[in-house]
Amino acid sequence: MADDNFDFYTADRDAVVEQIGTTRLLEIMSQMLLIRNFERRAEGAYQKGHVGGFFHSYMGQEAIQAAAVNAMGCDNWWLTTYRCHALALLLGATPNELMSELFGRANGNAKGRGGSMHFYTDRLLGGFGIVGGQVPVAVGAAFSLKYQKQKGQVAVCFLGDGAIVQGAVHEGFNLASLWDLPCVFVIENNFWGMGTAVKRAVSVNRIAETKAPGYGMKAYTFDGRDFYSCYAGFRQARDEVLETGRPVLIEAVAERYRGHSISDPGAYRNKDDLHELIGKGPLHTMRTELFNRGILDEQTYKAMDKEQRDIVVAAIKHAEESPWPDPIHLEEDVFAP
Repeated sequence: MADDNFDFYTADRDAVVEQIGTTRLLEIMSQMLLIRNFERRAEGAYQKGHVGGFFHSYMGQEAIQAAAVNAMGCDNWWLTTYRCHALALLLGATPNELMSELFGRANGNAKGRGGSMHFYTDRLLGGFGIVGGQVPVAVGAAFSLKYQKQKGQVAVCFLGDGAIVQGAVHEGFNLASLWDLPCVFVIENNFWGMGTAVKRAVSVNRIAETKAPGYGMKAYTFDGRDFYSCYAGFRQARDEVLETGRPVLIEAVAERYRGHSISDPGAYRNKDDLHELIGKGPLHTMRTELFNRGILDEQTYKAMDKEQRDIVVAAIKHAEESPWPDPIHLEEDVFAP
C-alpha cells in the first residue's frame, strides 16, 4: 500500500484513549481477536469440507468495522457486503450461531439457509451477495429514519472498492444526497476487486475524495489499519450526519490478507509484500499502541488471544454437534403468510 497516495484522517490518539477508556480498549482488542480467530478457524473448517458455498475472509480489515461499531453505536441500521462475519459478531451475533450457519445447521443464524454471505442481527440488515446491492437498501433504511423522524440514528453501509463502478451504487449515492438522507457510506478499499487491482478497474485514486463532490457529499479517508484513525473519523462523520442530515462518503484503506474468497489462492499478489503488510496490520498496530501506553502486556495479550481462540473452537464443536435442518421446513418463510 502506497501511503503517500492518501491523505488519512488524523486522530488525536490521546483524546481517543481518554474517550474510550482503558477497560473498553481492551474489550475492543478482544473483539478484533475474536474476529481474527473466527475467520482462521472457519476457514480451516471450510478446507476440511464442513462448510459449503462461498467464504470471504475479513482478515486484515478488522479495525475498520470494530471502530465503526464502537464509535457510532449498535443502534443504527447496518448493511455490508458478503464479507459479513466481522460485522455480525460486532453487532451481537454469537460465534455459536454463526458457526452453525456456516455448517448449514438448523440452529444457525439464518437456520442454515444463508451461509457465509448472509448473516443478520436485529440491526444488521444483512450481508449481500450482489455487489453493490446493499446500497439501495441502505438508502431505504436512511429514508425510513428520516420519514419516521427517528433522531440519533443513521444508516451505515459498507461496500468494497469493486462495487464503486456499479450503477446501483451511483443511483443510491444520488438519491441519498438528493433527499438529504442520514447515511454513512464506507468504501472498504482493500485494493482488489476479486483478482483485479483497483487501479485497473477504477479510473481515479482516492475514491471517496474524488467521487463525493459529484454528489455534494463530504468525504473522508481513513487508514483502515489504524483503529484510532478510524474511531475518531467515524465519530466525526456520524456527528456531522446527525447535525446536517446529509450523507457522507468514507474510504477506509486496508489490504485483505486472503484472496477474494477461499477459492482464490491470490497468486496475483507478491507474497513478500503481503507478509510485510501483515506485520503492519490492524492487530499489530492496536497491540503495539496498547503496549506502548502500558495498557496491555505480552502475557495478557496471549491470554486474550487464547480466550477468543477457545471460544471459536467451542463454536466449531457446537456446530458439529448441532442438528441438520429437516427438509420439510425448506419452503418456510419463502412467502409471507
